[in-house]
Amino acid sequence: MRRSTVLGFLAALAMLSTGVNAGDDDYAAMLGYLTRSSLDGNVLQGAQGSVAVNLAAGDLNSQANLRAFATGKDAQAWVDASQRTLGNQASAPTQAQATIAGDVLAGAHGLVSINQASGTANTQLNAVAAALASQGIRETTDGSLSAVVSASAEVQPGTGAGVPGEGTRSVSVAAGAMQGFRGVLQLNQTAGSGNATGNILSLSVSELPR
Repeated sequence: MRRSTVLGFLAALAMLSTGVNAGDDDYAAMLGYLTRSSLDGNVLQGAQGSVAVNLAAGDLNSQANLRAFATGKDAQAWVDASQRTLGNQASAPTQAQATIAGDVLAGAHGLVSINQASGTANTQLNAVAAALASQGIRETTDGSLSAVVSASAEVQPGTGAGVPGEGTRSVSVAAGAMQGFRGVLQLNQTAGSGNATGNILSLSVSELPR
């Protein structure tokens, strides 16, 4: 066998070996644990009023949108939320992605609360408490006019959420999404494992005498 032929044969074997390894890597990626949550297109475009969305991809994610409104002589509004997990087992995803794209909520107005999670053992809370007293600011004490929100989130050891830093995580909001929105917008957007996020709005308002 000529030397040039031998060299060509060895080069072909090397290319074949590289292609097999690359294919194995691609195949392994396909078999990975992938999570993706997405809001896209014209979802909630032009929506009005009160909107609450919980969207999750993965395991052991906890989400809540809570609102409390009160009106009257001695108005009080209260929201209380607590969460605890213990001994649950789940794997962290290889890739976690949470996206808001398109014209989502474009031109909408009102009170909008969105929880969006991709991954494992994430906790998200949006809470609003608003009180409107009817007697006016001079006739209502600070004690009787109140709006309070309290929240706690605790993820216990044993969730098996994986090692931080492994894999890829990404969150994104497109430029066209929420364009022209007016009002109050609460957004928790999480990709990963073991995250706790919250938006809390508390309002105490006295109605002016007429």
